[in-house]
Amino acid sequence: MADSASAASASVDTPAPPATNSKDIGTNRGWRFWAIFPALCVTALLSSIEATVVSNALSTITAELDLGDNYPWVVNSFLLTSTAAQPIFGQLADFWGRRWVTMSAVALLVFGSGISGGASNGSMLIAGRAIMGIGGGGINMLIELIVCDLVPLRERPKFLGLVAIIFALGTGMGPFIGGALVQHSSWRWIFYMNIPIGGTAIVLLFLFLHVNTKRTSFKDTLGRFDYIGSVLVLSSTVAIIFALTYGGARHPWSSWRVIVPIVLGIVGIIAFHAWEASSWVKQPLIPPHLFGNRTSAISFYATFVQALLFVWVIYFLPVYFQAVLGSSATRAGVQLLPTVTGIIPFAGVGAAFVEKVGRYKPVHFAGLALMAIGTGTFTLLDESSSTGMWVGLQLLQVAGFAAITTALLPAVQAPLSDKDNATSTAAWAYIRSYGAVWGITIPVAVFNTQFDRRLHEISDPAIRSVFAGGNAYAHGTKEFMSQLSPESRVEVVGVFVQVLKVVWIVAAAICAASTLLVFLEKEIPLRTELDSDEFGYKEKKKESDNEKAGDAAK
Repeated sequence: MADSASAASASVDTPAPPATNSKDIGTNRGWRFWAIFPALCVTALLSSIEATVVSNALSTITAELDLGDNYPWVVNSFLLTSTAAQPIFGQLADFWGRRWVTMSAVALLVFGSGISGGASNGSMLIAGRAIMGIGGGGINMLIELIVCDLVPLRERPKFLGLVAIIFALGTGMGPFIGGALVQHSSWRWIFYMNIPIGGTAIVLLFLFLHVNTKRTSFKDTLGRFDYIGSVLVLSSTVAIIFALTYGGARHPWSSWRVIVPIVLGIVGIIAFHAWEASSWVKQPLIPPHLFGNRTSAISFYATFVQALLFVWVIYFLPVYFQAVLGSSATRAGVQLLPTVTGIIPFAGVGAAFVEKVGRYKPVHFAGLALMAIGTGTFTLLDESSSTGMWVGLQLLQVAGFAAITTALLPAVQAPLSDKDNATSTAAWAYIRSYGAVWGITIPVAVFNTQFDRRLHEISDPAIRSVFAGGNAYAHGTKEFMSQLSPESRVEVVGVFVQVLKVVWIVAAAICAASTLLVFLEKEIPLRTELDSDEFGYKEKKKESDNEKAGDAAK
C-alpha cells in the first residue's frame, strides 16, 4: 500500500514535491536509454494491430463459426480480460520489475493467438481471444509505465506521442490487414501473424530492455497480492458486459436476465472500491488516493470517454461503409484510414503543446469538444455522401481524439509522485480499456435495439427475420447486401442510415457532456525531473562508478 505521505499528497490538487534523490535524466541519456525504444515500438505494434484487425473481419468470422448474436464476445472477451488484467500487471510490475513481466505479457498474447487461429468453433475462438486480451492488456499498460519510469512528467507527452504514433500505425494497418486477409486468404491468419511478430518482440525486449528491477520473493508476493480485488473487478465487469451484450437482442431490457447482471455488476464495482479502501488489503490494485484530487479524477474520466468514442467509431464506421456505401471489407479498411492515421499528426500537435507550454487543460477541452462535434456530424452521412465529406468528418473527429491522447496520463500523474507510476498507469490503462469495452457494448446495444424497432420498414418478411434479434451487424456486408433486390436494398440501406444516426447522436451527447468537466480541473505545473529512479534504465556499472567519481571530485 502506498505510504501515508503519498496518499496525503494526492488528496489535493497540488504537485507532488520532488524527492531528495530527484534526477534530471535529460543530461544522462546514452545509447542504452535509446535502445529501449525499438523494443517497445515493436511490442506496441503487435498490440495495436490486434486492437482493430478483427473489425473488418468480424462479419466473416461470425458467419463461418455460426456465432449468431454472440459475435460481440469476439471483441469483448479480448477487451474484458485486457481491462481486468492491467491492474494485476501493474501490481506484478511493482513486485518483480518491468522486464520479465513485459515479456510474459507478449508470450500470453502469442499463445492466445495460436488458439484463436486454430479455433474450430466460437467457444474456442472466444477463449483464445480472452487469453490474448490478458497479454494485450499487460503490453499496453507496461509500455506506458516504462516510458513514465524513464522520463520526467514534462517530457512524457513527447515520448508517449512516439508510442501513440506506433499505436496509430498499427491501428491503421489493422482493419486493412484484416479485410485483406479475409478477402484473399483466411481470417485465421489475422491471429497466426502475431506469432512471428511476438517472437521478434520478445527477443528485442530481452536484448535491450535493461531497467532497474526490484525483486520481491514469491512468498511475499503471495502474501501481498490483492486476490479479492482481482476477483471483484473481473466478475463485475463480466456481469455488466453480459447484460449489455444481450440486452435488447437475445433478451428484452426488462428481462431479469439483463437486470440482475447489471445490478450485480454495479454492486461488484462498489464492493471493489470499498475493498480497495479497507485496511484489510495490504497492497491494493488501484489505491483510492489516486482519485483523491479532482484533476486526476477528471482526467481518468476523460480517458474513459476518449477510449469509448474511439472504439465506437472504429467498429461502426465500417458498418456505414459496407452496408450503406456497399464497400468490401478491404475497401472499408482503406476508408477508415483518415481516422486511424490522422492520429499521427494531431497527437504530435497535442504533445508539442503540452511540452512547450506545460499546460494540459486547453488540450483536454479542445480535444473533447472536437470529438463531440466530429461524432455529431457523422449523422450527416448517408448513401449519397461524397468521399470528401466522410474523409473530412473523420479528420475533424480524430483531431480531437488524437490531440488529447498524450495529455491525459501526465494530467493524472501531475498531483502524484513518481513512486505512484505503476499504480497510476495501471489504473489509467484499466479505465481506458474499460471505456473500450463499453465502446463496443453501448453502440451494439443501441444499434440492435434501434434496428429491431425499424424492422417494420423492411417489407420482405424473410429479410426482416434475417436481421431480427441482433443479427443486423453480422449481415451488414457488401456480399449480403448485393444479394437483395433493388427495392429491398433501398429499404435496408435506409434503415441502416437511420439507425446509425441514433448511434452517432448518443456518442456525441456523451462527449459533449464530458467537455464541461474540464473546467473543474486544476492546471498543475509538470515536473521537469524524476522524483524516483527506482525502475529507471540500468546503466553499466563502470559508467555509474565514473559518474560517482566525477561527482566526488566536484
